[in-house]
Amino acid sequence: NKMDDKIKELRKIITEKGLDIDIEVDGGINLRTMESVKSAGANILVSGSAILKARDYGEIIKDLKS
Repeated sequence: NKMDDKIKELRKIITEKGLDIDIEVDGGINLRTMESVKSAGANILVSGSAILKARDYGEIIKDLKS
């Protein structure tokens, strides 16, 4: 997807320049999207709606962390 492509490009630039920079994605992170953005190069993920809309906050947080 378009966001993954942007993350990949940013991660490539960071790596080429030898920088130590985090890439944070805030928005749209849930159990379906987290793997693709991590694979693209993001290393900080912020999930709000996925947690707040879940029936069991503890369970969704555990699932997102695993």
